Amino acid sequence: MEQIARVFTDFPTKFGLPRQSGLVPELRGRIVFEPAYRNPEALRGLDGFSHLWLIWEFSQSKKQREQQRLLEIQRGGQTETRKAPHWSATVKPPRLGGNRKMGVFATRSPFRPNPIGLSCVKLERIDFTEQDAPVLYISGIDLMDGTPIYDIKPYLPHTDCHPEATAGFAEDYIGYGLNVQFPDELLSRLPQEKREAACAMLAQDPRPSYQDDEDRLYGVLFDRFDIRFRVAGSVLTVVEVEEVD
Repeated sequence: MEQIARVFTDFPTKFGLPRQSGLVPELRGRIVFEPAYRNPEALRGLDGFSHLWLIWEFSQSKKQREQQRLLEIQRGGQTETRKAPHWSATVKPPRLGGNRKMGVFATRSPFRPNPIGLSCVKLERIDFTEQDAPVLYISGIDLMDGTPIYDIKPYLPHTDCHPEATAGFAEDYIGYGLNVQFPDELLSRLPQEKREAACAMLAQDPRPSYQDDEDRLYGVLFDRFDIRFRVAGSVLTVVEVEEVD
């Protein structure tokens, strides 16, 4: 498949990303097409749709998987004949505490036979004037900065929305969130337009579910800031905000 674009967001690492698209509407990104696909005609009619499907690559998990395969092959000393397994039939979803296995096809884990992701995002606007135009501005993202995009399709509410659908084991976590305590003197270090998104992102609880040490200091990179916090019960308290290069 050909990469057609990249998405640029405030998340240089996957820690802190919402576990699904749409959970944090305040999080925004921009899609910049590769030069070969910067054709405004390819977007004719797209501005009539409010939401988009993005088909993208779990680029970070792909790199980790390829490195693991290389190490295993080199360890065996038979690079021309041995192949390390590159997928598992079961995974441990973080929301289940990291200690319960589910079938890979019953989850949205990035560790899949093919590292392909699917996200539904809101189309805020299309800019046809800036240097790399056309550029799509989107919200409700769950993507790392620089994630490769393979395709973009319009969301069709009359076919894509199923109000009667069930969510399996994920239903137990619908509405889950933390109470975020972000002191004003620390929050003021963030740009005004980033503050609401930062609080909403933290409320989703970036920690793996199996970590509940109240004394542990966590850090999430957001935009150009390292936000450090602790969690006690259902309360997340921000204790440090540092600007990073």
